Amino acid sequence: MSSGNNSPVNPFNPVNPINPVNNHVGTYKPIVAVIGRPNVGKSTLFNKLIGRRLSIVEDTPGVTRDRIYADCEWRGRSFMLVDTGGVEPFSTDEIRAQMRRQALAAIDSAQAVIFIVDIKDGVTSTDIEVSDILKKSAKPIVLCVNKCDSIGENPVGFYEFYNLGLGDPIAVSAAHGNGTGDLLDEVLNKLGDIFEQEYDTEHIKVAVVGKPNVGKSSLVNFIAGDQRMIVSETAGTTRDAADTFVNNPHGNYIFIDTAGIRRKSKINEKIEHYSVLRAHMAVDRSDVCLIMLDALEGYTDQDSKIAGYVHEQGKSSVIVVNKWDALEKDDHTMSEYKKKLQSDFSFMSYAPFMFISAATGQRVDKLFEMINFIYEQGCRRITTGMLNDLLAVCTARVQPPTKKGKRLKLYYITQSSASPPTFVIFCNDKELFHFSYKRYIENQIRRMFNLTGTPIRLIVRERGK
Repeated sequence: MSSGNNSPVNPFNPVNPINPVNNHVGTYKPIVAVIGRPNVGKSTLFNKLIGRRLSIVEDTPGVTRDRIYADCEWRGRSFMLVDTGGVEPFSTDEIRAQMRRQALAAIDSAQAVIFIVDIKDGVTSTDIEVSDILKKSAKPIVLCVNKCDSIGENPVGFYEFYNLGLGDPIAVSAAHGNGTGDLLDEVLNKLGDIFEQEYDTEHIKVAVVGKPNVGKSSLVNFIAGDQRMIVSETAGTTRDAADTFVNNPHGNYIFIDTAGIRRKSKINEKIEHYSVLRAHMAVDRSDVCLIMLDALEGYTDQDSKIAGYVHEQGKSSVIVVNKWDALEKDDHTMSEYKKKLQSDFSFMSYAPFMFISAATGQRVDKLFEMINFIYEQGCRRITTGMLNDLLAVCTARVQPPTKKGKRLKLYYITQSSASPPTFVIFCNDKELFHFSYKRYIENQIRRMFNLTGTPIRLIVRERGK
């Protein structure tokens, strides 16, 4: 197992960044990497083994690019499964070269490797090159011959894979699930006496969202301390929503790097359509969202739509302006920029702004403090007594509205849930509760209890209903 001790220590992730689970004090879970050349069915097998569609599957080589992590359990044993991009040892393409580096990093951090080959193609020169790389790694290897879809005797070409010198191959159909039990049995045999421990710490899940090419992957890489995500000037490089576990003095985090969300009119690839869905799913399962903007490009209509989705989902959020180091500035630039953003994001005035540089690390340390603060704000619970004291002050200060001689009466308020803070207020007639008065009550709750960075939900009910 690689210790990562030769790597420089990153102040934001001082523990070994390559193994995302072993970053946590008192936790250990073995890692099994899924390796192979492009389009042999790695992502299909990965999804089958973890029991859900996490990696994008498409009949196009190079769909999976970054490392995708997920828990896998078999016979009461748990391990971390890692899906990787296809390994092409001699490709000079920039993206494919980075995919190769990602796969090699996964091999280095793994305790065992599932090497997938394709029965329909037979043994190829690339398979031989990849098998040589795996042999040099000295990691336990499980050779998986995929696309053996027929039941019964193995196809004649199956026995050709003994020539790779990796032991007995296992026939599998990732599409239908045939042979996956035998494969997992062999994985556990290769892991031997490596046992896992349960997580003993809570993690704040942070989704990094924004348009393509605003620096989302660069930020995650800087925080993780290694080339965790592929970074390229080409928009749309990141496709899956990939998790990076980080443990540092600020706390424990899961950073979810997502594909850039474009306008619907520009989403013309089926693969990119799935990537946008993954980004929305990442927002849904997050605790905090970092909405990233490009300082050079400024606010766009698409930024508004992305932020609107985050707001609708009730997520605590920070507006992060990246590439601040590349902008020509004077003493008034930040205040003027912030004033413009406050107007642009008036629909989520609760969200704070931060100006950073993912390339240089400028103010990234402050980002952790802000994440912790707004996460705590979103989880806050306010006592019913304090809320009703505030309600009495609000109604005394501004009388509830009337309609046709009938006045709105507010009886009672209580907090029903957190993340986001949700309050239920009981009244005599919902029709009398004008939206402007509702906004007034929300603003008073936010001001009195300093609820920064999180939306507030106010549910109106008539007493007795």
